[in-house]
Amino acid sequence: MRRLVLLLTVLALSSLSCAADDELDLHALFRPVPGAVRVEDGKPVISSPATLEDPDHFVWGASVIRGEDGRYHMFYSIWDAGPDKPPFEDGWLLGSEIAYAVSDQPDRGFTFQKVLLTGRMNEGAPDAWDAQTVHNPQIRRFDDTYYLYFIGSRDPGPQPAGSPGAALSKRDRVQQVQQIGVIVAGSIADLVNGNWTRPDQPLLSPRTRVKARDVVDPSPPGTVAKPDNMVVVNPSVVYRPRDGKYLLFFKGNLYDPTWRGVHGVAIADSPTGPFETQDAFVFDVRLPDGRLASAEDPYVWFDRDRDRFYAILKDFSGRITGTEPGLALVTSDGGLDWRMATHPLVSLKQLVFDDGTALPVHNLERPQLLLDEAGRPQVLYLACSVDPVGGKRDGTTFNVHIPFAH
Repeated sequence: MRRLVLLLTVLALSSLSCAADDELDLHALFRPVPGAVRVEDGKPVISSPATLEDPDHFVWGASVIRGEDGRYHMFYSIWDAGPDKPPFEDGWLLGSEIAYAVSDQPDRGFTFQKVLLTGRMNEGAPDAWDAQTVHNPQIRRFDDTYYLYFIGSRDPGPQPAGSPGAALSKRDRVQQVQQIGVIVAGSIADLVNGNWTRPDQPLLSPRTRVKARDVVDPSPPGTVAKPDNMVVVNPSVVYRPRDGKYLLFFKGNLYDPTWRGVHGVAIADSPTGPFETQDAFVFDVRLPDGRLASAEDPYVWFDRDRDRFYAILKDFSGRITGTEPGLALVTSDGGLDWRMATHPLVSLKQLVFDDGTALPVHNLERPQLLLDEAGRPQVLYLACSVDPVGGKRDGTTFNVHIPFAH
């Protein structure tokens, strides 16, 4: 009941302050997840055709596109799980790979096919920008060409004694040098069969490296941190019809004094750049003390019916929706200036099944959409864990695919 009251309150307040042309309500369009939940040994067990999991691997984040063959092609992150493997919070930085699955339906039945991309150290290139890990893919199609965006990183190696990065672990060194890359293919068949050239250089890199201590290769003293500070990760690329530009949204890291995820945008004439990174922050939602609200995992798209952009964000604190932590919806006319949507709540951290069961989950993130030709959402893909992921070693993370009603 408390959640329902909070939801009704925020929707009523936001409807008074936002324009009437912005009426997309993803929360109201959710259809239940097919399947059910049972309890075994005191733990919930999900049985559903709308999930993808692998007991030997962590599964995280799914980006799906309908190919020219009429099938649905999924690209997602996996890395080794098991009692002798690094925990979740370390494993994705030390050995994430990009896997490929396929289905005849957009919201269920995906089956693993192969590992598509690994860290380039496996190809004998330990110094490559993406040598250690590849992660968080997003598949896009522009003008009948396919673009697989991803983040990559490498271990820059132990830092010199007395340097600002000397105390950093390998895991933290890899975390601090993440960048964005892209693979280009003329067809889905070419993409999944490896008929492409791997980029030798990243597509986008951070311009500033501002952190008070424990930092690899810091910027000179007095440097003002840009939105692309320290890292550029979690790419979401969209075409802007009004001027033919491509917008690449990303997350960077600020430390004020503790970590805070912030977002920026880079603009190009082509899906492969060169991208010019803008100085302004985007998705600029402020806390009462004036600091940016912490968010991440933007998925951005253009809705042709409404002639505007939307973005789904992971809302760490619930400050963006005004309710509880979950997923939030923001909107923009031109892709640069953003505000809360009329209906800002996309989802609380729970899964609702078609038997009526509502299962609270600890992690519900990495939102990615399957869109129709007009930019209308068809299916929402989310990375999920019922219990906290940080120290997990058992591979019980999964992707879930939630259809929308229309």
